[in-house]
Amino acid sequence: MIELYTAPTPNGHKISIALEELGLQYTLHQLDLSAKEQKEPWFLAINPNGRIPAIVDRANDNFAVFESGAILIYLAEKTGQLMPSDPNGRSVVLQWLMFQMGGVGPMMGQANVFYRYFPEKLQGAIDRYQGESRRLFTVLDERLKDNEYLAGGYSIADIANWAWVRTHKWSGVSTEGLPHLQRWLEQIRARPAVQRGIMLPPSNVLDRADDADKAEQFAAEARNMLETGQSKQ
Repeated sequence: MIELYTAPTPNGHKISIALEELGLQYTLHQLDLSAKEQKEPWFLAINPNGRIPAIVDRANDNFAVFESGAILIYLAEKTGQLMPSDPNGRSVVLQWLMFQMGGVGPMMGQANVFYRYFPEKLQGAIDRYQGESRRLFTVLDERLKDNEYLAGGYSIADIANWAWVRTHKWSGVSTEGLPHLQRWLEQIRARPAVQRGIMLPPSNVLDRADDADKAEQFAAEARNMLETGQSKQ
């Protein structure tokens, strides 16, 4: 049994999607980030960095894993699914996983901060992070032009990138003119396990992006959480 400690964010949904895809039994524990539950001593014993997601594998001597990319690798290797076993295939998956961890996630996260959360509108910062996010989208689009998925078959690399790219509206980044990326977004969204995973816990990020009042309410809450080092997106 896996204990999943999470919240309705892209990084959190990476893990709930993967668990659903793998068919593993797990118990979901939703942390209240606005109440700084992720900074409580009991959770810091699981993840010293005080961020979600994290898991505890009860079947493996209560082994704890934090950092979403590390969790995805652990689950893939534990089950022998969602990542090839041959060195080259495994490397390709890890390359595209690291592309998300080092690029898509941080750039979209900073776009969120300056476009949605920061009290002042620093247009230079907004342009910088939205522009870099869009550039990364074009890299994905080019990769997907001749590939159904990012790394051969459907893998943890697709799950990680999709969980972030799907929230592009919240970051203020368009996918217009990127047909292969759009195809991939819809293809993965249609998977039953993905549909379950993004509801565990549910997120209304796409609705917020289109509703000015909801967006501002959420942004106000996030400004408070920025002080703790973990925003909602």
